[in-house]
Amino acid sequence: MLIPGELAPDFEAPTTHGAKLRLSSLRGRSVVLYFYPKAGSMGCTSESKEFAHHFPAFQDRGVDIVGVSVDSAVDQVAFASECSLPFPLVSDSDKEVARLFGVLGAFGHAKRVTFLINPDGRIREVIEAILPRPHVDRAVRAFLGGTTPHRPGDP
Repeated sequence: MLIPGELAPDFEAPTTHGAKLRLSSLRGRSVVLYFYPKAGSMGCTSESKEFAHHFPAFQDRGVDIVGVSVDSAVDQVAFASECSLPFPLVSDSDKEVARLFGVLGAFGHAKRVTFLINPDGRIREVIEAILPRPHVDRAVRAFLGGTTPHRPGDP
């Protein structure tokens, strides 16, 4: 797995917004790049909705959010629609992006890992936790300088 200080590898992959995303096209802005195991699962839904809740504040601070899983483009589009996500999800069905970042799990799904990337493309922080809550909390602290309130039903 990549570590803080390393340059985030560039990739190009299809997104739920109907275009391909090249990570290097986001240079000059900070990025929350979060990998999740399975579109539509309870934990991934919770994590994605929390990132969506904070999306306007991230945008105000010049931070982009991109979610990645090995699900198909069709599954990613359905998941993004179901969760009303304002940011793109990447379909990594060939698992190349997960391999580049060292987060491909033993069963062929991406591990739940979030990379906080600085505007220069270098990894600022790596968050690896099974539960989704620490990923959102640490991204909020790092880029927004605050904490997220606990909501009823949060895992």
